[in-house]
Amino acid sequence: MYVKIETSRLDYFRNKQQEIRSEVYQGIVDSLSIGQSNASKVGKRIILPSSFIGGPRDMRKRYMEAMALVQRFGKPDIFLTMTCNPSWKEILDELGPQEEAQNRPDLIARIFRAKLEELKDELFKREIFGKVSAYVYVIEHQKRGLPHAHFLIILQRDWKIYAPESFDEMYQQKYLTEKEIYICTRQ
Repeated sequence: MYVKIETSRLDYFRNKQQEIRSEVYQGIVDSLSIGQSNASKVGKRIILPSSFIGGPRDMRKRYMEAMALVQRFGKPDIFLTMTCNPSWKEILDELGPQEEAQNRPDLIARIFRAKLEELKDELFKREIFGKVSAYVYVIEHQKRGLPHAHFLIILQRDWKIYAPESFDEMYQQKYLTEKEIYICTRQ
């Protein structure tokens, strides 16, 4: 199903090349990039706009937006990864008798999204690591099809973490006991 949707989106942009004047643009870009003086050797390419998610322009736009956050708020303090676990209780409860999680991408995506929203509430509303100035995250899929999210979090000046000891002290005193931390990491 994903391939059909992706193909449909690509066909749409292929058919709209005249509207974005891709021939003129691509000819200029090709000539400049390879220093070619003979325009007859320039190939025709399909230009994907930045609205095509995952395309080169979209990725560049997202990168530039993330770098603008770093320029404005400083370097990130926390790099956090959340990975989908096919053994989560919520997933196992919804599977049929002979079903496997890898055969239900709809279920995986829905439960991962719900848990991601819970994590975002913990990070930004409950402020478990402190007050956040800015953040950026991306959701990727592993080769087995399971999603995972990477967060870069920039804390406000009073909440900056300068040494591992200060993180341990802040986290254990204000939020969780060692037993609770153990339980959270084992789930």
